[in-house]
Amino acid sequence: MPVALTLILFIMTIFLLIIPLLEKNMMEGKRQAIMHLTETAWSTLGLYHEQARLGILSEAAARDAAIHHLAQLRYGPDLKDYFWINDMTPVMIMHPYRPDLVGQDVTEFEDPAGKRLFVEVVNMAKENKAGFVDYLWQWQEDSARIVPKISYVKAFEPWGWIIGTGIYVEDVRAEILTITRHLTWTCLCIMGIVLLLSAYIIWAAAVAEKERLGAMARSRLREKQLIQADKMSSLGILVAGVAHEINNPATSLMLNAPNLKKAWDAFLPILDIHFHDNPSDRICNMGYPELRNRIGLMLSAIQDGSARIKGIISELKNFSRSTGARMDHEIDVNQVVKKSLDLTAAILKKSTACLSVTYGKDLPMIRGSFGKLQQVMINLLVNAGQAIEPEQSIHVQTTFNDQKAFVIIEVTDTGPGVTEKDLKKMKDPFFTTRRDEGGTGLGLSISDKIVSDHGGLLEFSSPPGRGLTARILLPCILK
Repeated sequence: MPVALTLILFIMTIFLLIIPLLEKNMMEGKRQAIMHLTETAWSTLGLYHEQARLGILSEAAARDAAIHHLAQLRYGPDLKDYFWINDMTPVMIMHPYRPDLVGQDVTEFEDPAGKRLFVEVVNMAKENKAGFVDYLWQWQEDSARIVPKISYVKAFEPWGWIIGTGIYVEDVRAEILTITRHLTWTCLCIMGIVLLLSAYIIWAAAVAEKERLGAMARSRLREKQLIQADKMSSLGILVAGVAHEINNPATSLMLNAPNLKKAWDAFLPILDIHFHDNPSDRICNMGYPELRNRIGLMLSAIQDGSARIKGIISELKNFSRSTGARMDHEIDVNQVVKKSLDLTAAILKKSTACLSVTYGKDLPMIRGSFGKLQQVMINLLVNAGQAIEPEQSIHVQTTFNDQKAFVIIEVTDTGPGVTEKDLKKMKDPFFTTRRDEGGTGLGLSISDKIVSDHGGLLEFSSPPGRGLTARILLPCILK
């Protein structure tokens, strides 16, 4: 708006103030020019009159010479502007373009507007000796074209003559029209340039504002994601602490369950004799044979369950423990997969009943960090479990590519897969398709960094509608 208002004021100033003022000044300049020209021609009459007074020429000869001289005078761009002479009667004495008026009484001569112009000329000469007269006259030698004209006339009293010359207003108007046309095109060009610059500035500002808003949105999103990541980190510490706390009662279970089993086995002969003699006795509304079998199974389940709890806690503590910066351990990939499946068994069991694993045989060792690779593997398994329905499947496979010396781990699910657009962004930090479900978008980017630190590659492929395959390629130890 400020730019538009400035342009409008600029154009209004040019066309409503500057051009009218220029036209006025040009007209005034023309008037001054014809006044000086008339003064010059009047001086020529004075020269011939002086020659007649000195007797160089006769009066008649001097007048004829003056008339002849002034009749030949021309000026202007096309040398078609002229002088004329009439007397005080008025009778036309000389006119280059109207010889039909020469010697004629022009008292009644009128222009197309009805103005008796030569009477006006005589009145101006008698009252002021000299002055300007406005009227309509033919355009130079074209008698069919009548245009406004301004003339300056001056009386030459010794001979009773009036000499005059004029300018066509059309000349000034034509010049003003040319100037106006040039200024119009100039203003249009300036306006076009300013509008283009304004449009560019507006576009650049809009882009900058869009980027600013986008940066602010990304900043807020990353702030939330970092808070979420911090929560996850805190949760990891909490899980490690809880695992440590659970470890004590789990250890107690593991120690006491075998002793309880031994005590039960020792009681069995005594109980067998008692219930043999008293077969109708019941415990917990249950017959002895059924109770004998069930308690044995319960004690075995307690032993197995406590052992499993102990194993899971051990894996959680190993997983949450800082692995440091060392990447020089020799690692069996099959063990990484097995341990990761053990840790994620509960999650995967809820996700699908179709989980299959194919371990490659005689796989070479790789060099790196067991804990970090386990972190990658758990992340891929959890992602696969979250992507499928219970009737769909997950398949894990380890193989060896002897041509490129890579050990390969593949995690394949039969879920909906990923679009080509999202597939390219999967390893970008903070990119996730499950943000509403609490996803931070950090898992795969961190996994990619870990695999890269091992000198390997993390790849994803997703045929349309045929699930997703995550592939880890790790360089093996050559021996």
